[in-house]
Amino acid sequence: SEVEFGVLTKFSYKLEGDSTVELVIATTRLETMLGDVAVAVHPDDPRYKSLIGKHLAHPFVDRKIPIIADSELVDMEFGTGAVKITPAHDPNDFACGRRHGLPEINVMDTAGCMNENAGMFAGMARYVARREIEAELKKIGQFCGKEDNAMRLGVCSRSGDVIEPMLMPQWYVSCKEMGAAGARAVRDGELEIIPDMFKETWFYWMDNIRDWCISRQLWWGHRIPAYRVIPRASLALQEEVWVVGRNEAEATERACKQLSVTASEITLEQDNDVLDTWFSSGLFPFSVFGWPDEDTEEFRAFFPNSVLETGHDILFFWVARMVMMSQTLTGKLPFKKVLLHAMVRDKYGRKMSKSLGNIIDPLEVIDGASLQQLLDKLSSGNVDPKEMEKASAAQREDFPAGIPECGADALRYGLIAYTQQARNMNLDVARVIGYRNFCNKLWNATRFALSNLGSEFEFSSEGLHRAISDAAVHDMWILAKLSNASAVCNQSFETFQLADVVTATYNFWLYDLCDVYLETIKPIMSNDSDPSTRSNAQFVLYHCLHTGLRLLHPIMPFVSEELFQRLPNRRAAEPHVESIMMAEYPKEFAEGSQYDDALLQVDQAMRCVKAIRALRAMYGLKSSLRLPVYVVCRNERALSDAMVAKAMIKSLSGASEMSILEYGASEPPQGCGVSVVDDFCDVAVHLKGSVDFEAELKRLNGNAEEKRIVIQKYTEKMQAPGYEEKVPENVRARTAELIAKSQQELNSILEMADKFSKLVHD
Repeated sequence: SEVEFGVLTKFSYKLEGDSTVELVIATTRLETMLGDVAVAVHPDDPRYKSLIGKHLAHPFVDRKIPIIADSELVDMEFGTGAVKITPAHDPNDFACGRRHGLPEINVMDTAGCMNENAGMFAGMARYVARREIEAELKKIGQFCGKEDNAMRLGVCSRSGDVIEPMLMPQWYVSCKEMGAAGARAVRDGELEIIPDMFKETWFYWMDNIRDWCISRQLWWGHRIPAYRVIPRASLALQEEVWVVGRNEAEATERACKQLSVTASEITLEQDNDVLDTWFSSGLFPFSVFGWPDEDTEEFRAFFPNSVLETGHDILFFWVARMVMMSQTLTGKLPFKKVLLHAMVRDKYGRKMSKSLGNIIDPLEVIDGASLQQLLDKLSSGNVDPKEMEKASAAQREDFPAGIPECGADALRYGLIAYTQQARNMNLDVARVIGYRNFCNKLWNATRFALSNLGSEFEFSSEGLHRAISDAAVHDMWILAKLSNASAVCNQSFETFQLADVVTATYNFWLYDLCDVYLETIKPIMSNDSDPSTRSNAQFVLYHCLHTGLRLLHPIMPFVSEELFQRLPNRRAAEPHVESIMMAEYPKEFAEGSQYDDALLQVDQAMRCVKAIRALRAMYGLKSSLRLPVYVVCRNERALSDAMVAKAMIKSLSGASEMSILEYGASEPPQGCGVSVVDDFCDVAVHLKGSVDFEAELKRLNGNAEEKRIVIQKYTEKMQAPGYEEKVPENVRARTAELIAKSQQELNSILEMADKFSKLVHD
C-alpha cells in the first residue's frame, strides 16, 4: 500500500500524575515515537519553563519520558516548540542524547520491522506500524491532526528503499590528537596548502574534528581486521571481546594472550564490515612502498613525497586523512605541499550531471564525438526518462555539430589555463578547440622552420654565440623574449601559478615567434640574402624551437615530444638525450644591455607596423598589394631605432620600399595616407595610383548620407508626442543606442572622407 510522506503528524504526551496537562509533539516519522526517551524544550520558552524536570507518560511502552531543556536543538518558533528525542533514530537527537546522558533505544531491526522494544507493535513493518500507531492514538484521544510539511527524503540508489537512520555497532578512530597534529603542521609551516585561501577550511575541519566512523556495509574495500572471540563450551566470557590482527592467526594469538586461554578454547569470527574507502586511501602515501617495512628501497627513496595535487573538495576526506595517518604511523608528513585545483563545471558554471546533459567526457574531447554519439551515450545510461528530453535538448544546444577531435595536449593545456580560477573552472569546449588550433599552429610553424633549416643543419653553441655577437636586432629581440618566457615559466612552476606557464608559452610561440620572428626572417631565409645573416637566423631559430618545446613539454607532452624528435641532427649536439623527457628544463636567461635595447627597438618598430597595418585597413588595401612606406622620426633616438629595425618594419608591414626620414629634413611625397604613431614618429603609406580617391570619396559620402537618414528617422520617433509615456523603457533605450551607434559610424565615415578629400587635392 502507499505510504504517506511530507506530512507532519501531531500527537500529545500527557504529564505523569496529571493527565490534564499535555505536550503536543510534531513528527514526520510517527513510528519512531516508540523510541522516544525525552522531550526537549527551550529553556527560555515561557510555555514550558514550569515543566522542565518533570516526566511524561508514554502511551504504548512502560517508560517515563523526562522534559529537558536544550537551547542548541530547540527552536521556540518552529512547530509546537517541543521536540521528541529519539537518539537511536536521528543524528540530531543522538547528539542531544549524548549531551544529556539519555538512553539510546533502537525500535527497529535491519529488515525495517519493529523489534521487541516496540511493545504491542513489535513485528510490524515500519510503515504498517506508522499507520497502526496513528489509529491507536486516535482511540486514546492523543492524536492532534496533520499538516503538510516539505521534507528531504533519503532513498537508497541500489534498492530504492527509504533510508532509515538507526544505531548500529560501528568501528571508530579517535581523531582529536591526530587532527591537532595536522593543524599544527600547517600553522608551523611544515605543510603548505596552496592556494592559501583553503587554509581556513583545513583549520575548520582539523580544529573541530570528531571521531571517525570507519565501518562500511558495502563490500567494496578492505575488510575490517577485527575479530569477535567466540568461546567454546568450556569457556564463559563476561562480555563481548574483540581483537584485531593482520590475519586470523595473529588475532588468535592476541586473543589467547589477552584472555589467558589456549587456541582450542576459542574461535574467531571476523567483522563483516569493510573499511571506509578514505581509510584505505589514507594509507596510500606509504603503504605502496612496502610499509610497515620502512627499510625498503622504495620507501627510503619516495617517502615522504614532495607535492600532492588534488581537488579542493577532498581536502578533508583524503588529504587530512593521509596527513593524520602518515604522522601517526610513520612519524612523518606524507608530503610538504598540497596543491589544490578548482572543480570542473560546465561553461555556465553549473555542476555537471546526467540529468542536465552537461557532462563532458574527457575522452570525447580528446577523440571527438558526433552529436548522435553523444545522444546515444546519454540514452544508454541510467538517466531518468523524465530528464532525458531535457538532457538531450541541452546537448543539441551545446554541441549541435558534436565535439571535434582536440587531442590530449589541447585538453591538458586548456585545463591548466583554467587553474587561475581557484574554486570552480567553467569549462567551455570552444576554448579547448582554440588550444587545438594552437597545437596546429605549433606544428605548422615548426614545419616551416625545419624547411628553412634543412636536413643538413647541425646546431652548435658556437654558432649561436656568433649570432649573439653579431647582434641583429630581430635575433636579440626573440632571444630576449625567449629568456623572459623561460623566467616566467620557472617562477610560475616554483610558485604553482600554472596558468601563467600557459600564458607565457602561448604568447611566446604565437605572438613572438610565429607572428613576428618567423615573418621577419622569411626574406632573410631566401637564397639571395646575406649568408652570414641567414646562418645567424638559423642558429637562433633552432635554439628557439629547442628551448620553446622544452618549455612546453610539462604541459603539452605529446606534441612537444613529436616535434622535438624532428629537430635536424639533434642527437649530434646532445647524444644522451633520447627524449625530451630527459632534456633539462630551460633555465638559461639572456642578460645584458643589448637585449634590453632590442626589446625597446622592436617594441617601437611594432608600434609602427600596427599603425601601417591600420592605415592599409582603413583604405581597404588588399594584403597582397605592396606599397612604399615612410617612417618619419622626430628625434635622434627614434631615428636610430628605426634604422636598426628597418628590415623588420618593411617585412612585417608588407612594404615594397621602406624609407626612414628625419622630421623637418625631409617628408613623405604627396598622395600618402599618414598616421601618428606616438610622440616620436609618424608613418605614411603611398596610396596615389593604388586608390581611386574620387570614387572612394563618392562612396563614403553616400554611406554618410545613409547614416544621416537612419539618425533622422530614429530622432523623429523619439521627438514624437507622447513617446516617453507610450513607448516601453527597454525600446527607448534600444533606440537611443541605435542613434548613438549610427552617429559614431557617421563620424568615422566623415573623418575618412575628409582624409580622402585632402588626398584628392594633393
